[in-house]
Amino acid sequence: MASLTPGLAIFPSLREIPVSSLESKNPSVLRIKTDEDVELWKHTRGYQDYGLFLRRLAESVVGYELPYNDPEPDKDVMAVIELLDRLDGWIDDIPPLPTPQRFGNLAFRTWGKRLETECDELLKYLLPAPLHLSIPFISPYFLTSFGSFVRMDYGTGHETSFALFLLCLTLLRFLSPEPRIERQIVLTLFTRYLRLCWRLQDVYKLEPAGSHGVWGLDDYFFLSYVFGSAQLRDQTEIPVSAVLHPPLPPTNLYFMSIMRIHEVKSGPFHEHSSQLYSIATGVQYWAKVHSGLFKMYEAEVLGKRVVVQHIPLGGLLEWDIAQEPSLNRTPPSTSTPVPPMAATAAPWASSASYGASIPPSTTLPGLSRAPYVSFTTGLPHPPHPLSSHGHGHRTHPSGPITPARAPLGPTSSTAVRSGAGATYPSSMAHFAAPASRSHAPTEGSEETGRPSESS
Repeated sequence: MASLTPGLAIFPSLREIPVSSLESKNPSVLRIKTDEDVELWKHTRGYQDYGLFLRRLAESVVGYELPYNDPEPDKDVMAVIELLDRLDGWIDDIPPLPTPQRFGNLAFRTWGKRLETECDELLKYLLPAPLHLSIPFISPYFLTSFGSFVRMDYGTGHETSFALFLLCLTLLRFLSPEPRIERQIVLTLFTRYLRLCWRLQDVYKLEPAGSHGVWGLDDYFFLSYVFGSAQLRDQTEIPVSAVLHPPLPPTNLYFMSIMRIHEVKSGPFHEHSSQLYSIATGVQYWAKVHSGLFKMYEAEVLGKRVVVQHIPLGGLLEWDIAQEPSLNRTPPSTSTPVPPMAATAAPWASSASYGASIPPSTTLPGLSRAPYVSFTTGLPHPPHPLSSHGHGHRTHPSGPITPARAPLGPTSSTAVRSGAGATYPSSMAHFAAPASRSHAPTEGSEETGRPSESS
């Protein structure tokens, strides 16, 4: 087993779920119906597992560039990539229909129907025979990783669904939670997934699912920015403002995502991508960008009831609201707390076909909620080794980080920065230094006028 890097050493190991234990587990169902259910979910083990999984993935790529070629590619990572290659080939088999269509191309439903029909066989081919028992528990996440076949759209919820699929494979130990393997998951496997989704969006003209428009970070993706900012986190040669000067080299997922926006959108960058523009002009260090994006992901993408209500929970993503034996119960463990995290983002429609539904949760006598520690603040960011990757990276200066200057742009929503006279988009609060500066929200918040994603 590969030794942990100093950065990953502060994170607990991701637990293993024996496949034999699934025989006694109930299948996943749609549990989240109310805002209270969202809060309950934040205290479950499945939520914590996902937060730890993403933190470990991000930490594994700090200081590494694309293209990434491991001298010893993991055979199981390569097997998932081959599966994605096969799905990519289906696009050639199912060309878009030539007739004009307003929202998406109907050929995408044919592609999706083929995936629904062959999903179990694809997973049987991917997984060794002892893990076939897990297929009903992981197939719902794989099926919803590529978009809604009903609404013909794609959003950050589908991206999250794929990340949950990878989490399930790791909990079962099909993929190993080792730094070298985790690095391949991000820099080779996730990158391949991005390219497949880009092609699906281009060929079948998929709409953004639940997009915030100019107020959102990206119409389709979020985790690519989290992982890309992790790659750039501990270096100082490339400033955050470099994203304002395309073309950008495809050396990290952040730059690749920015260039993707330039391919599919026209007009001034500060108008169609005001959040990314605000980050580029208002945050000095990549470490602050990275931590702020994690906070934004948890709050703005994964903390929305209209989004997470579409995720089936239970099974491998445990919904373990335990009974409280005593009001004076002593915590059973003093081990390092697992950094929790929320699950989906922009919703995918017609999720009922991928998981049964149960009535809304209510507060029951004796229910115990595990302590909730936000995965964005639960653990520190250690300095990354400067010489191990050969990139000459240096850590950022110590002390509070303040924005270089106020982000400008005619489409920015406003939150007044006290005492400065400058304005910031409301989502920039996730990137603000936690010192004496305060931000008073105004009517220009992200959710103002946002249509319901559950419709």
